[in-house]
Amino acid sequence: MTSSPYSLTTSGRTDPLGLGTDAPEFAWQLSAGQRQSGYEIEVAEGAQFSEPSLFWRSGAVAGSRPFGVVYRGTPLRSRTGYSWRVRVFDEDTPSPWSDPATFETGLLGDDRLTARWISAPYAGPDDRRVLYFRTEVTLPDGVVRARAYASALGWYKFFVNGSDIAGHALVPRWTPFDESVEYQVYDVTEVLRGGVNVLGLAVGDGRFRGALGDGACDDARYGDRLGVLLELDLEFRDGSRTTIVTDERWTVGTGAVRRADPVLAVEVDLRVDQRAWLEVGGSLNDASFAEVLPGHDRSLIAEEVERVRDIARLSGTVRRSRSGVQLIDFGQNFAGIAALTLRGRAGQQVVLTYGEVLTPEGELDKDHLFIRSPRRPGTSFQRDTVTLSEEPLRYCPWFTIRGFRYIEVQGAEDLSATDVEGIVLSTDMPEISAFTASDTRLERLWSNARWSLRSNFTDTATDCPQRERSGWTGDLQVFGSTAVQLVAADNFLRRYLRNAAVEQYDDGRVPPYIPSEQPRGKPNGFHAEVSGSVGWGDAMVILPWTLYQYRGDVSVLHAQYPSARKWVDQLACAATRSGPARPDGRHHGDLERYILDSGYHWGEWLRAGEEGINEWVRNQLHPPAVVATAYFAKSSALLSEMAAVLGNDADAKHYAELAENVRHAWRAAFVRDDGARIGEDKQDDYVRALAFDLLPVNQRMLAARRLVELIDKADGHLGTGFLSTSLLLPALVDAGHPEVAYRLLFQTTAPSWLAQLKQGATTMWESWRGYDENGNARDSHNHYALGGVARFLQEYVAGLAPMAPGYREIRFAPTFTEQLGSASVRIQTPYGTASSAWTRTADGIRLEVEVPPGASGVVRLADLTQVLQSGTHVVILR
Repeated sequence: MTSSPYSLTTSGRTDPLGLGTDAPEFAWQLSAGQRQSGYEIEVAEGAQFSEPSLFWRSGAVAGSRPFGVVYRGTPLRSRTGYSWRVRVFDEDTPSPWSDPATFETGLLGDDRLTARWISAPYAGPDDRRVLYFRTEVTLPDGVVRARAYASALGWYKFFVNGSDIAGHALVPRWTPFDESVEYQVYDVTEVLRGGVNVLGLAVGDGRFRGALGDGACDDARYGDRLGVLLELDLEFRDGSRTTIVTDERWTVGTGAVRRADPVLAVEVDLRVDQRAWLEVGGSLNDASFAEVLPGHDRSLIAEEVERVRDIARLSGTVRRSRSGVQLIDFGQNFAGIAALTLRGRAGQQVVLTYGEVLTPEGELDKDHLFIRSPRRPGTSFQRDTVTLSEEPLRYCPWFTIRGFRYIEVQGAEDLSATDVEGIVLSTDMPEISAFTASDTRLERLWSNARWSLRSNFTDTATDCPQRERSGWTGDLQVFGSTAVQLVAADNFLRRYLRNAAVEQYDDGRVPPYIPSEQPRGKPNGFHAEVSGSVGWGDAMVILPWTLYQYRGDVSVLHAQYPSARKWVDQLACAATRSGPARPDGRHHGDLERYILDSGYHWGEWLRAGEEGINEWVRNQLHPPAVVATAYFAKSSALLSEMAAVLGNDADAKHYAELAENVRHAWRAAFVRDDGARIGEDKQDDYVRALAFDLLPVNQRMLAARRLVELIDKADGHLGTGFLSTSLLLPALVDAGHPEVAYRLLFQTTAPSWLAQLKQGATTMWESWRGYDENGNARDSHNHYALGGVARFLQEYVAGLAPMAPGYREIRFAPTFTEQLGSASVRIQTPYGTASSAWTRTADGIRLEVEVPPGASGVVRLADLTQVLQSGTHVVILR
């Protein structure tokens, strides 16, 4: 009997509450060997698939894609629950109907909450208290459905009768807060009761009022008054309904958590009972009636991504350092918090300082990522101050996330290993791939990239979880094609791009990080200066194309095409402006209008052996035109392909011609000796030339040869930085130099990936050095930008990559080396599970591959090309 489709998702989520679209996308999985030539979908209001509950029946629709199917029925109703199911056809034979999936809409159309935004009476711009809100409501028996719609200006916690409803979620997620703020929907039916119920909300600074960015680490960039919003919709057994909302009748005050900045300090007084305010008849310190906040223009938007949660728990060891303080070591650098059982005298203060590295003397290193806050002098970085009560208490901070491996504990009685637990926080995105290799160092390297992703994919994409925590566009641009192979990052990246479109300037430039950490339309000097930088702003083009290539996502091309076009158009405009004289002093006539040599560009950034401050000064004096123009060509070419996919033939032709003109200008300005010398003659110049297809066929061989010469000159070490490192190894293999790629991969002295492992890295580092000559840590030790090597491990070492969007066609082309006896990758594609595993045997190499239903594969090895249909296949290479 034919199997039913399974693993149904709605807009990339499982049984979502509060869906903010009236055109959800449906997806499902097929069993191994199952074929789909068509499908049929039914959507019902409620749980019954019968008239009159049936809301939409698609009828039989021809199509082999089990994803990206958009709802086309009667407009969905706001705040309503639906069920849907699907069956597929193999020619004319239908499968059984799937088990139903559910989704519930949020606020659609003109539907609005009647709740009011409330806060505490205004206490001035320097007020940094955590605010607690409570109310008591009396309900009759028989609540059959209860939905809470909640939001805040700041990060909030939500309690019903003492139950922690929001958990560790860092909500609302970071948005351009002057434009919009996210709301969450909770099913609280089971925690309500007949009689008196206590509703509680607590709100801390979060990204709204908390410290943001590097250096000055200013705060209150979106406002200085925290606020909460809650609407509780109730339906009773007798059919009656009622609504409870935040308004001026709520009580506001303070509690155990006094202050809570996500980056800087948390202050907690455990002498204050953390449960009493949630009990019937409870109260708050410094209590008063809440105030309704003045009106503002922020729109409420539905959440689109699974929430942050604790995805893992880590045990730790405890020891005394040479200075006598207690040090907790969790053995892994990560983002999250810790739960500690603290003991001492009532009123005694315990100071917890979080960090990712130790000094050469074995103490916690508090200086290598030091941040000052001029608005709050003396405020410490990643530090909790806890005032103890009489009894031992389990302490776990609210309203913060830390990037750390170690915690220094001062002032507490001795801790044991059973007193400490690390709580790993990340967006709840399923992991979709697994990699193995006979050399476990490669497995560790792959794992390090995954840990850095988990650490930085929290409420929004960040560059590092401990320092500025900013959503740098360049970092995500280079790592995007790796991220979509490690976790189900579709919705997460879509959301990032939607925020980017909101914050893109009218002239097409893009802030260096998203969200921009400032009110829209008010760029400060730094933002204005760097917002046109290539490699960073090109995320507007490259990330949507990445999602299309790896996930088959056409909708993201539709949604982001205007932003992508604005970015490329402003590059074309910038190229017409003259910059400083280029070092060679040459002028190239009409081609000059395609050479991007004006404005600030970050360039390759943090090349091996180069300091960021020196690069900054050099790029100010001499814009890296060879880098900028290459990206201009690349984004123009991708934009042409996007336009073609969307059926915009005129744009496709225009941007294809633009790309060719830019390539021509780039070759004229920067290529010498038929490709044997390019630009500054750095490794990355040749990597971009090869990876971006900037050279004619007759010049590619010479460029590849020069790249190999530069690697040999560096004694087998890489010399790339942020932009080209993820492209380096694939470019070498594609140019016919796999042995050089493996020489770099297995290099054990710095700069190299394995040198980081030798020095104990458990995540990817921001720069290649990691430590200076005296053993002192430098730069962040948890950045994912250099982790693009994980893509090489999956696509080239294990040998599985998409040939057509969404893995509809799959390339199986492992790159073998005598240094490995086996390698494998298994990945969940939009069509289902695909895998590639090779092993050396006495008879040669055994390659086993799996092609998911509805897809096809091509094995390409040396002189062998073999086309495969769905199923499992074995190829023996002798």
